Amino acid sequence: NQGIFIGMPGELHIPDARITPADADYRSKLDDALDVAIALNSTQEHTLGQLHRLAGRIAPEAGEGPRVDRARAQYTVLETRLDSLIQQRGVVSLTLSAIDGTDLVVPLADVVRLVPSNELGTIGRSGVYLSRLWEFLTAEPRESNTAGGVMPAIFGTVLMVLLMSIAVVPVGVMAAVYLNDYARQGFLVQTIRLAVNNLAGVPSIVYGIFGLGFFIYFVGGGLDQLFFSDSLPTPTFGTGGILWASLTLALLTMPVVVVATTEGLQSVSQTTRMAALALGATRWQMIRQVVLPNAMPGILTGLILAISRAAGEVAPLMITGVVKLAPSLALDLDAPYLHLDRKFMHLGFHIYDLGFQSPNVEAALPMLFSTALLLIIVVLMLNLVAILLRNALRKRFKQAAF
Repeated sequence: NQGIFIGMPGELHIPDARITPADADYRSKLDDALDVAIALNSTQEHTLGQLHRLAGRIAPEAGEGPRVDRARAQYTVLETRLDSLIQQRGVVSLTLSAIDGTDLVVPLADVVRLVPSNELGTIGRSGVYLSRLWEFLTAEPRESNTAGGVMPAIFGTVLMVLLMSIAVVPVGVMAAVYLNDYARQGFLVQTIRLAVNNLAGVPSIVYGIFGLGFFIYFVGGGLDQLFFSDSLPTPTFGTGGILWASLTLALLTMPVVVVATTEGLQSVSQTTRMAALALGATRWQMIRQVVLPNAMPGILTGLILAISRAAGEVAPLMITGVVKLAPSLALDLDAPYLHLDRKFMHLGFHIYDLGFQSPNVEAALPMLFSTALLLIIVVLMLNLVAILLRNALRKRFKQAAF
């Protein structure tokens, strides 16, 4: 890995010919060869993805049978195709000349971008910048994460926050409702409230250790023993994954949701509660149809605070499933479509990796600052959705205090 090389295109080496920039058909030949190289890269990436998906079907723990035999035959065919694609990468090459006079011959398939800089106007340059922004948002990382895009990290961050929200909101709301409306107020309830408030100050790494011991080793190991014993000793859920990371962050943000929901419940006046009971509603009907709708802005306030904290947490994720480079996304077209046992990438960990683990920190600086800005934007967008929903509910229920 020599990093990024920027140079002027020179001779184009194709089978049985060398085309120089002075040739009349140089530009058209180069464009045609580049189109072929792009198609070759796309085919190679698709083939690698198919091989990765088949690898689990032909593993030793998969056993024997017609399905496994078909998968092995398909795997062999794809391996042969991949070898052929790799050999084709070196058929066409291009000489690049750096500003210091250094020449480098590279396979055309390794060329990331060709830009006629001296021929571009304002619109053309804007198009180049927009194309690079699109690549940053939609492409996968390359060059040890110092180039390419951050799409897997964006996807992992958003999916983890969504799973965390699905887990923390129902449990946090039920806990707040029980403590506020069902539990007999006394020393025990006050102690629980104090403990919940203090949990908000526990260092996040402690939650990560708890998630490792309880979710991964205890719950995940138990699931493997019950449902995936054929795969042991290779763990399925008994190792880090996006499910356990999401549940760990749900625990981390639970105190925020409970406190905000409690304040929202307490904002509903006692007169409103008594009026609902006087009309014949049961306690549960009163809570479900009167209290919770009026407290919804407060609940969403807790969700906003939870998202803000969870999206930027890194320490618990390093223990519970985040990786530098995920071979596949947790959501794809292969059944069961949502793979909660898979490891994932995260924007926060991506920033840490670029800043402290990159083999070339100077080359990683542009990607580092771009990813940091993107994480801020993602958090703001997630919060904006919750804020808009909260404001809509605030207009509907004027009695809410938030």
